[in-house]
Amino acid sequence: MKRDAISPAPSGGFLERTFQLAEHGTSVRTELLAGLTTFLTMAYIVFVNPSILADAGMPRGAVFVATCLVAALGSLIMGLYANYPIALAPGMGLNAYFTYVVVQGLGFAWPAALGAVFISGLCFLIVTLTGLRAIIVDGIPRSMRIAITAGIGLFLAIIALKNAGIVAASPATFVTLGDLHRPGTVLAVIGFLMVAVLSARKVRAALLSSILTVTALSFAVAGNGFQGIVSLPPSITPTLFALDIPGALSGGLLNVILVLFLVELFDATGTLMGVANRAGLLTEGRMRRLDRALMADSVSVFAGSLLGTSSTTAYLESASGVEEGGRTGLTAVTVAVLFLACLFFAPLAAAVPLYATAPALFYVACLMLRELADLDWDDRTEVIPACVTALLMPFTYSIATGVSCGFITYAVLKLFAGRAREVKPVVWVIAAIFLFKFVAVGGAH
Repeated sequence: MKRDAISPAPSGGFLERTFQLAEHGTSVRTELLAGLTTFLTMAYIVFVNPSILADAGMPRGAVFVATCLVAALGSLIMGLYANYPIALAPGMGLNAYFTYVVVQGLGFAWPAALGAVFISGLCFLIVTLTGLRAIIVDGIPRSMRIAITAGIGLFLAIIALKNAGIVAASPATFVTLGDLHRPGTVLAVIGFLMVAVLSARKVRAALLSSILTVTALSFAVAGNGFQGIVSLPPSITPTLFALDIPGALSGGLLNVILVLFLVELFDATGTLMGVANRAGLLTEGRMRRLDRALMADSVSVFAGSLLGTSSTTAYLESASGVEEGGRTGLTAVTVAVLFLACLFFAPLAAAVPLYATAPALFYVACLMLRELADLDWDDRTEVIPACVTALLMPFTYSIATGVSCGFITYAVLKLFAGRAREVKPVVWVIAAIFLFKFVAVGGAH
């Protein structure tokens, strides 16, 4: 499509000056549509996150407000400061780790766990301000960057299939085919076929059309219904500044802080690179405003612990908005506004079921796998670590585990293949840290 056909904002306008819409070949309408699409694919977090953290003993209403606020704050900073179409919110894997490992498993009170999130976020902020995090990212080999993108696609796929009910848990085979007779699963399949057909026909709003259509059908055939439209937000007082930093500094939580820091570092970095690559915003494999994106991510982790929620991260679901044409921070700002609206329209936002957003996520996952074609398949020392990285992300349900195992494999293969000189110093350091973590702590989670 030619740039003049997109009808960008007039030269010199506020939105044009802020987001450089014409330079990115986009328009206000496209960005707003992309932001709405991203929001619809990740809006589930405002309901799932309070449910998970409630299992840790945290007040559900306060966590709901904290989730909306930190998602809005993080996405707003990402949009206005970094100008990327990437939204942020509390991470799914990180909230599960917070509740089921730190609180229920290790027996720490949730204020101490919040303190651990605060300290890890502070460390996160320091390495970002000093430029250390950017150095770490620059040291990632090209094959690993490709693997991170493809692995995120696979991870996104298993999330989508699970949300759609197409795959289910099995004691014999771990995963198996779900019940295809369930109305929600049938609607998810219809939604995916709709996305694929509309996309093949070059319909710009393919993903959003699928989400809205499946949601509408869910009222008729799947028993979905409104619980109301407008409600006042609950009080955030029970979790606001309730973190216990001295409790977090106790011996048992030092390892927790390390794990949180490493997971935040590579989950967020992997997602930022993957989504930016999908949007065509990488220059020679690098993000031009990486430092600003990292700052937005770091501040969000820090703020989330103060408000009362587990670690915040860049969201994979941002790829759905990118697929709808989102290329600037206006997409992220749109997401931020919608999260703020969730504070008052929570019952309405809840009307979009997970199986309505699953088709869009699965479609985007399919497209992200094409990155694997760019690997040098004749170089086993590059391909094998890349495949380890990509495959372990979905099979361990953790981006961090895939990245850590990939780096360790990369360093070992290069060393014993007699090609150690090809490895940058930062890769040796990262591999050594992850290896120590696996031995001393027992894994990435």
